[in-house]
Amino acid sequence: MKNGKYLVLALAAILCAVVLGRAYTYKYRSQDTIVVTGLGETEFVSDLIVWSGALTAESQSVAAGYAQLEANKQKVQKYLADKGIPADAVVFEFVNVDKQYESVYGANGNWAGQRFTGYMLRQRFTVESTDVEKVEVVSREISSLIAQGVSIEAYAPDYYYTKLDDVKMGLIETASADARTRAEKIADNAGTKIGRVASARMGVFQITGANSNEEFSAGGSFNTSSRTKKARITMRIEYRLK
Repeated sequence: MKNGKYLVLALAAILCAVVLGRAYTYKYRSQDTIVVTGLGETEFVSDLIVWSGALTAESQSVAAGYAQLEANKQKVQKYLADKGIPADAVVFEFVNVDKQYESVYGANGNWAGQRFTGYMLRQRFTVESTDVEKVEVVSREISSLIAQGVSIEAYAPDYYYTKLDDVKMGLIETASADARTRAEKIADNAGTKIGRVASARMGVFQITGANSNEEFSAGGSFNTSSRTKKARITMRIEYRLK
């Protein structure tokens, strides 16, 4: 009976030794890695421009305001056509109509209410084109319409790139190659070599204006105000050592 008890204890001790040995070996191997971060950067020029503006009209009646807007719209369409912008690149949105009021004050200076002064009509338009240079020029010379009596508000153009997926894939490749070069250098200095990839993690895709001081965002930056942009991505890669 005692021999059986001793046998069980011996087997238990051997099993514990095996488990502990494997745990130690796993721990040792899991630490036998190197983690590096590679960087990929590139600059590119936008190939799509989106420029917006708005026509406005003030009138005592909605009908008169619409007529004024329509006259201004025709001037804008002619201006764009003369500049070589095709009609299908221009979209005019629906007309917003708002009532306008002014504050009324009594003889004692106290506010006495509001007085209706008329209607404000507003129609936004957008020009979208791959001819970036041409639309840029048009957006800068829009003041010529103001000289014709057109009540217009113009905004700064937005710039986009239609092949961002290609840029992103290229940056992933560049960042991965950079990470491998760094890992090989570190391993060589340590007298060892890198093996297979244990894990890889892509950083946030950042797009900023080229030669700008824009800050990166944790959720990723996406610049639309600069025609020339810089894209950046990082790859955090863990390599096993041989």
